[in-house]
Amino acid sequence: MNNLNVAKIQLNGDPYEINMGINLIELLNSLKIPNNKVAVEVNGEIIEKKKYQYLTLHKNDKVEIVHFIGGG
Repeated sequence: MNNLNVAKIQLNGDPYEINMGINLIELLNSLKIPNNKVAVEVNGEIIEKKKYQYLTLHKNDKVEIVHFIGGG
């Protein structure tokens, strides 16, 4: 990644670099995570799935991705 276009965020407690201007859908796609099987929190706020494509991530954002796991 070009350093001018990179932002550092915190992803599930670890430092992570993203391209500037990336949204939640693009982040999930880059991580190969289906958005229908997760809940996403950004800076302490749970984000509705219908808003993923509109929420642009910024430098120092704190993103938590929680996977749903079925069991019995």
